[in-house]
Amino acid sequence: MSNVKIPFAKTMDFKYGEIKQISPMVRRIVARNPSNFTCYGTNTYIIGHSKVSIIDPGPALDEHIRALAIALKGEEVENIVVTHTHNDHSSGVKPLVNLVGGKIWGAKLKLASKIENREESIDWDFSPDHEIINGMKISGNRYTLEAVHTPGHMSNHMCFSLKEENILFTGDHIMGWNTTIISPPDGNMRDYFESLETCLARTEVKYWPAHGPEISNPRPFTRAYRNHRRIREGQILRCLDNGLTSIQEVVAALYTHIPIQLHKAAERSVLAHMEHLVETGRAYCEDAPKLSAKFRKARK
Repeated sequence: MSNVKIPFAKTMDFKYGEIKQISPMVRRIVARNPSNFTCYGTNTYIIGHSKVSIIDPGPALDEHIRALAIALKGEEVENIVVTHTHNDHSSGVKPLVNLVGGKIWGAKLKLASKIENREESIDWDFSPDHEIINGMKISGNRYTLEAVHTPGHMSNHMCFSLKEENILFTGDHIMGWNTTIISPPDGNMRDYFESLETCLARTEVKYWPAHGPEISNPRPFTRAYRNHRRIREGQILRCLDNGLTSIQEVVAALYTHIPIQLHKAAERSVLAHMEHLVETGRAYCEDAPKLSAKFRKARK
């Protein structure tokens, strides 16, 4: 277990199917897809009034899509924006567009083809009308969303800054209730560390993640997130010092605090750390890092 104390919070005021005004320009509705990876479910955000943008329509659940469509009756949906293409964020795009319209915005995935045996569920069918790149601005009715490329959790992960309220929608990059999974090959720990630094260099005063409650102390919280990952890498290196060579052995040693059914997900995050340790010359394996590889600490 990492010794860093991250100030997680899981208390959240919501009811499934109900829209809640969470700031002057932002409304939220939570999809009913709770799990060990999604907290209560996916937070879908509605930005603006009259002419609106939607961030992360969520999963293709009829109940959730209908609730969104009912809430948006009488308003014009100009933009549907996706933080990244996991099914719990983007698979609701098509059914929602069929009901309310709107231009679809998202970033391309680095992977060119489907990868088998992935822990996450990637939305391979996602096809945006407009490809988002870092720094792009999406203008709406008295608001502007700025895209902030934050790869790590996924190569196409974007956060979005709402300038008028100085808040950042962080998707799965930084969540208030738990750490995020970094799962190779598309997830990358080096990218993730760099993306944390990207957020630390910004000035937003509050984060609204895609799962769980808001983060009201973003900079200390993000530093704790970063330090947790740094300490985890130190723990992995100590495991290698102690003669452990496989990812499965490292997970068994370090993740005694989580249910065993979550160990497969932990293996993928440890693999991401191993890749980073190999890239930075601190660990070694004979072949490319993979779940079945044997690792050892690099000699100085």
